[in-house]
Amino acid sequence: MLNFRVRDLDRLIIHLQGLGIEIVTKAEWDSGIGRFARIHDPEGNPIELWQPAADAS
Repeated sequence: MLNFRVRDLDRLIIHLQGLGIEIVTKAEWDSGIGRFARIHDPEGNPIELWQPAADAS
């Protein structure tokens, strides 16, 4: 799995959904280190998007 650090996860999710990309989020993925969302490449491999918590950056 690839993991990408992003600045504004909410904005990125809206953008990707507008492009028709399915986003997976789960409350249990979010923690003190930040928030997470997952997309998949065309072959089905997961790509994780991570927005660090304010104090974790």
